[in-house]
Amino acid sequence: MTVAAAALAALPASMLAIWALRHTPAARHVVAAPRADRWHTQSTPLLGGSGIFVGMLVAAGIAVAAGVVPASRELGGILGGCAILFVAGLVDDVYRLPPLAKLAAQGGAAALVIASGVRVQIISNNVAATALAVVWLLGMTNAFNLLDNMDGLAASLATVACAFFAIDAFTIHPNHMIALLALSVSFACLGFLPYNLRLRRAASVFMGDSGSQVLGFALGALGLASSWNVAGSTVATLLLPLLVLAVPILDTTLVTVVRLLEGRPVTQGGRDHTSHRLVYEGLSDKRAVVLLTGVSAALGLTSLAYKVLNDTRITLIGVLITFAFLLQFGSYLADVNRAPAADRAPSFIGSLLVHRRRLVEVVVDFFLISASFTAAYIIRLEGTGVVWQRHVFDLSLPALLVARYIFFIIFGLYRGVWRYAGARDAAAVLAACVLSEAVAFLFTWATVPFNGFPRSVYLIDVLLCTFLIGLSRFWERGLARGLAALVGRGDQRRVLIVGAGRSGRSLLRELRETSGERVVGFVDDDPAIRRRRIQGVSIVGSLDDIGWAVGRLAPDAVLVTIPDAPRAQLDGVLEACRRAAIPCSFVRREIEITHAVPLGIVAE
Repeated sequence: MTVAAAALAALPASMLAIWALRHTPAARHVVAAPRADRWHTQSTPLLGGSGIFVGMLVAAGIAVAAGVVPASRELGGILGGCAILFVAGLVDDVYRLPPLAKLAAQGGAAALVIASGVRVQIISNNVAATALAVVWLLGMTNAFNLLDNMDGLAASLATVACAFFAIDAFTIHPNHMIALLALSVSFACLGFLPYNLRLRRAASVFMGDSGSQVLGFALGALGLASSWNVAGSTVATLLLPLLVLAVPILDTTLVTVVRLLEGRPVTQGGRDHTSHRLVYEGLSDKRAVVLLTGVSAALGLTSLAYKVLNDTRITLIGVLITFAFLLQFGSYLADVNRAPAADRAPSFIGSLLVHRRRLVEVVVDFFLISASFTAAYIIRLEGTGVVWQRHVFDLSLPALLVARYIFFIIFGLYRGVWRYAGARDAAAVLAACVLSEAVAFLFTWATVPFNGFPRSVYLIDVLLCTFLIGLSRFWERGLARGLAALVGRGDQRRVLIVGAGRSGRSLLRELRETSGERVVGFVDDDPAIRRRRIQGVSIVGSLDDIGWAVGRLAPDAVLVTIPDAPRAQLDGVLEACRRAAIPCSFVRREIEITHAVPLGIVAE
């Protein structure tokens, strides 16, 4: 009996287990009731996770009994961790466990897997390797828990990811145990999908936390036990788990950032996931699932291509393109709201054109970061160095690129128009470069011994990179100010706009085209756009911060574009302007009812 034949048993086992459970009293008692923050509209049994877990156990049992794979500690550790999360998830489906209890169960499952010998061998430091393993396992478990928000989505993405893990286990890193687990999870999901992803009807079964947590944990464990368990570390080796699971990672990151900006708990449910936002843009539920599954499959194929080519330069360029695409995709989805379709961008292609500036910045940063680190290496070694030093350089550069991009996003280096950058933005560039350099250095130090590779390369690089990135961001401001001085616009009127809605944005565009006017900031109460930029202009605070904003920005005029706001808030704006002796005007958009087209903006 082959590994594939043993794993195939998971398909009928999963289907039969779900079919049997649907005909028991559990189908009436273990259900998900419709809620305002959930996508489904009818009570649905939470029995799919039981079928998926049964399928995995049946396939593993047959494989061990037939001698296809040995009953190893690693296999027992992964299945044992899945069992812990299955039980915890089942209890949560019935009684709603608190977040700390769920986290404790996930920690126990992770500890069992690590104790069984599954660890990150590409990192030589045991403490760092263990910490990374725990973070990865918990992160993927919760990523799939969040991802299970639309019929067929979590199971489809898990099927695709497991297929790529199985291909890797059969070809590049031969391992029968990994192949068995990957195929058994994939076939178990295929047995679940007919009950969950139905063409013309709603799902008859959900997987629940007992399924989503098991899937996320199993995929995280497969990543540890396959690519990251290979001692010879290469860039391509690191990429397989990250690329095949990029969609769950993107969804978790998007949801986390948006909810934190809105002041909502990350663990609270909601209709703000990647799949939901695609539906708001006009896709049907099933087309959204197909699109995300296709994206996941495409990313998985690129990861295999990098392994076959085994060329660091091609891999880095490919990863740059992938990262730019995901950044554009995430930025587009982050701007999606539930407004009528006429108020939104027409398509993702249109968003790519709107955000082409950000795409250019990502590409330019890639070359600047690479050039900075290369120059620091050559300056310090006065040449190309020996073979081992070049090997450390090849491993350090990808880590540095990843760290740089992460911190550039965190510190807002891809938001707004840099023509209006100031001291705060300069501090953000410095902080992002320093912190990303420290993270990249610590990762490289934990991964490979330096053995003659000078640590001062990183110090030289952080100085060079800060200068180059700062220059790339602030040249536009210097050019704009120089042109303003040449044409005599140094005495522009500084305007603060109250309200960053449609009227405020329209007013900003009009003032941009008006000689002698300069918008220095927005004030708006919407928490979703707090601390963001609109066309390069910062939202500096809420209406309650109007006094602080007037004192900090020293505007020459305040224009209010929300005259229908609560009277108490408008009185606060007027009082702040009166005390600062600044004129305050109310701006209203007039619309011709007959033709339904805007005629202009007037100040009252």
